[in-house]
Amino acid sequence: MSEQKTARVTNQQNMSSFKVAARYAKSLIELALERKELDKINEDVQLFKEVAKNKDFRLLLNSPIVKTDKKQAIFDAIFGNKVSELTKNFFQVVLAKGRESSLPSIMNAFTTQYKIINHIDDLKITSAVELSPATIEKIKNKLISEKLISHKVEIVTEVKPSLVAGVMLEFGGILYDASVLRKVNELKKEFTGNLYVSQITAN
Repeated sequence: MSEQKTARVTNQQNMSSFKVAARYAKSLIELALERKELDKINEDVQLFKEVAKNKDFRLLLNSPIVKTDKKQAIFDAIFGNKVSELTKNFFQVVLAKGRESSLPSIMNAFTTQYKIINHIDDLKITSAVELSPATIEKIKNKLISEKLISHKVEIVTEVKPSLVAGVMLEFGGILYDASVLRKVNELKKEFTGNLYVSQITAN
């Protein structure tokens, strides 16, 4: 199979997986809203995400060898009374349909839909060094005052030494880069362009 065909098949598979995850997440959202348990189900989803950070648990989800009843027993042991009846029933349905490998994607899709319903914005702050809570709060309040984000915001931070200095802010699907690295890269492009022009002129 050619690289183009392989890439096309992979994209189709990814799109199919995305649709499956979105559909299951939507069903869970609707049931949670109907029963007025949306916040509780969201807590269950966050718990699942924490558990899914475990490599062995992820291998279990993707294992074609472990039988469904065994997986169900493991789910019961892990989550037990820690999640609501609705969430436990949801897990049972997903396992019965053999869709457990999609659970991480389903939970991510749930979080996306939950944030939309509750008007929660995402803010990612990437910096060269770890920022203090006070600095992060100042950045958040500045963006709120400029009405670029709402008061409901979920903040994720990342330290990236290669930035040298400054920060990168990502929200609303847009990346705002105020780092030294960006300025250096821009200077490199400008220098390369001028060098190319001068060579043409010289010839």
